[in-house]
Amino acid sequence: MVAGLACPPARAAHAAGAKVAITACAGYGPEVARALAQSFDLLGGLGALVKGRTVTVKINLTGSDFHAAFGRPAGESYMTHPATASALAGALFAAGAQRVRFVESTNLRQPLEQTLVAAGWDVRALQALGRVELEDTRNLGRGKEYATLKVPGGGQLFENFELNQVYADTDVFVSLCKLKLHETTGVTLTMKNVFGATPNSLYGDEAPSEGATQGRNRMHETTAPFDPPGAKEAFNEKRDGGNRIPRIVTDLCGARPIHLGIIDGISTLNHGEGIWNNSRPQSIVTPGVLICGLNPVATDAVGTAVMGFANPRAPRGTAPFGPGDNHLVLAERAGLGTADLSQIEVLGVPLDKARCKQFVP
Repeated sequence: MVAGLACPPARAAHAAGAKVAITACAGYGPEVARALAQSFDLLGGLGALVKGRTVTVKINLTGSDFHAAFGRPAGESYMTHPATASALAGALFAAGAQRVRFVESTNLRQPLEQTLVAAGWDVRALQALGRVELEDTRNLGRGKEYATLKVPGGGQLFENFELNQVYADTDVFVSLCKLKLHETTGVTLTMKNVFGATPNSLYGDEAPSEGATQGRNRMHETTAPFDPPGAKEAFNEKRDGGNRIPRIVTDLCGARPIHLGIIDGISTLNHGEGIWNNSRPQSIVTPGVLICGLNPVATDAVGTAVMGFANPRAPRGTAPFGPGDNHLVLAERAGLGTADLSQIEVLGVPLDKARCKQFVP
């Protein structure tokens, strides 16, 4: 059932220079492609990274409820916008990528193509750009066995993860996400987006079952023991979500390295990762930026600063990391990159000009 595979290739993202590009982008029209092109130019281009290779892009649909928020489509508030996906695919093919896969774990028993159409994506136009593949990774999908991806150094809560084969059968891994706060991890950016790579079939509330669609509440926190694949004893010792999720995210990003992180801060939701987190008044904010980087820790640190938080390395209890331990610091300690703004070269729009003070933790 499970294949033991070597760690994913090209771990160079962890050792790459801490450069992050911020570009202005006011809307979801042609300006998205222009802003992405500018970002990639600032980072030195994509050719060396993607030419002749398979690129897998983890998007963020946060389930399958595509309701508008405050009169804005889901893509302008809390989910990956189809315009950013199309612009990214175009840029990847222009840089020589051979194949581009968009992947996400949903809670629906249907092909990802169908889900994306329901979310307002023009799938035919996306696939017309080149060899585009779509895969729902909530279970085996089109694969015959799961890939076992090991966490370097043995991990904090997980020694390894069993994921859909597409996460191993790729040369380059991209995390395409929104600029958002999170009720447990404080922020949900390129690294937290990878939490959704864990298949519902093995890590969800109905696991183990190939037909599972329910979410991963047992991964967040539980009063009962839960033994998902690859978990260490420490997993059940830390049953509080504020302890668990930041460490799971760190372990996942060690096992499945992110080579390119893209944060959509054009338009997004203020307070929480979705409209269901309505314990505080929510609103739409428009920072009007795209944030791109080759190191996920540095990219997320800059994203956190753009949201108006002075110290991306702040301890638990300090905004925005009030609810849980700071996964940026945990990732830094694990050797995945730096969250120290003084060690990160910000290119394009200066950070002081990009800061948005409308976010409320």
